[in-house]
Amino acid sequence: MYPEPARHVPAERAVTVHQPTPLAPAVVAPAPLVPVQPGTIPSVASIVLPDGRVVTGYAINPARPEPVAAKSHVSRAALNIALGGVGFLAVCGGLLMLTAFITALTALISQLITLAAVIFGGWIAVQVFSTRGHGGGTTVNIRKAIFKRNHFNG
Repeated sequence: MYPEPARHVPAERAVTVHQPTPLAPAVVAPAPLVPVQPGTIPSVASIVLPDGRVVTGYAINPARPEPVAAKSHVSRAALNIALGGVGFLAVCGGLLMLTAFITALTALISQLITLAAVIFGGWIAVQVFSTRGHGGGTTVNIRKAIFKRNHFNG
């Protein structure tokens, strides 16, 4: 199913090995000393480099490190526990507000159901007890002698 791998003869190459050549160390003459007045700091400083060059520049005041802030007397673990307690209280307050909201929503829904029942019950009562043009039922008008019971009209 798969072709046989082809056998290749490795190519022979001429290899040239390069060895590093060590450099002779540079001979440096000692730098001459520049006279400086004792006890004073010059506004411009001169430095003589080992190769004989002179570098002149302004003196730089050494950088002073920032003062280390005083460590707090409260351990880091106690601080983390306190922050966790504050977070827990915030969550409890949120849950308390959530339960109050759910309670108010439940009361609103029950009041709406009660209101709908009262309105619907009133509508039913008006329909039952009203005397507006009923087609059926018992109607007795004695003065006109109209009896609708048992379909007798006279």
